[in-house]
Amino acid sequence: MTDFSSILAELRRPRLLIRAARLGLSDYNRSRDLKRVVRSMETMVPERAVAFLLAAEAEMEETRRAGAAHYSLVRHIEVLIALLAEARLLAGPRLSVT
Repeated sequence: MTDFSSILAELRRPRLLIRAARLGLSDYNRSRDLKRVVRSMETMVPERAVAFLLAAEAEMEETRRAGAAHYSLVRHIEVLIALLAEARLLAGPRLSVT
């Protein structure tokens, strides 16, 4: 099993982006939001969801840094919210996002 908490701890993103994602955590509803964010009809186990979301977020970060016109800040925040929420599920009460 991959140590997702250490991968998340190593993420370096703009402070405002992370802040927005943290604020959205309280409104995250797994049954409503995960399928929409991952654009899939199947429900994923948290480990698979975190792996998928990490890859999607890395791609979005690359797009953001490149200054691509098709970059979506809103989508990036949605993916980060889902990533943080799913990582919390996976880690249980040990992972704190402060």
